[in-house]
Amino acid sequence: MRILIILLLLLICNNNILFAQDTLPKLSVSNISNSILISWTNPFTYLTTINIQRSFDSTKNFTTIGSMLDVKNKQNGFVDPKPKSTNMFYRVFLSFEGGTYIFTRSYRPVKDTLKTMPDIKQLKQAEVITWFVPSSRIYTGKDNNVIISLPDAVKKNYAIKFFEENGTLVFEIPKITEPFLTLEKVNFSHAGMFDFELFEEGKLIEKHKFYIPKDGKINNAVNR
Repeated sequence: MRILIILLLLLICNNNILFAQDTLPKLSVSNISNSILISWTNPFTYLTTINIQRSFDSTKNFTTIGSMLDVKNKQNGFVDPKPKSTNMFYRVFLSFEGGTYIFTRSYRPVKDTLKTMPDIKQLKQAEVITWFVPSSRIYTGKDNNVIISLPDAVKKNYAIKFFEENGTLVFEIPKITEPFLTLEKVNFSHAGMFDFELFEEGKLIEKHKFYIPKDGKINNAVNR
């Protein structure tokens, strides 16, 4: 009888381990029937943004594939139903009240034949619109303000020019000195699509767009 109780306790413990979610900034990344489940337990109460990113490289070239609509859920997750490969790396970008932010380390999915993939519709997530993949450096955040993310800005000389879609210059920032900046949307006068040109040491390194939604419409398909 004692042996049976011990075996049952071991079984319960093993099940808890198998189905446990890591606590942010750690992630659980599982390959379930060739769909990728990124899940976590959220210990933070002052998060403002959770963006999910993937790349073929563990340290660079990450692009955002979606963001969480409800960042305050204790248990949360994101499903990548159609990954380009089941061997890609995943990480999460977290920003907090006050402007601080972190990136989790990158994870490669672990094959899991015991879990059942949750219904995607039940997860409060938003996939990036397929016709527009935002920049990983300059993008609109949860509050529709424009985020500039240049981790090595202190070491390098970056400059940015912002344009209307018709090519009219809106304004420019001749030197970026902070790795993470938020530009209030009022600086752009109106909602809509804008172009930008990013320069490093005077050389154009990126020419892309970002979209500012109208007031009252929360941007759910944001990018890091």
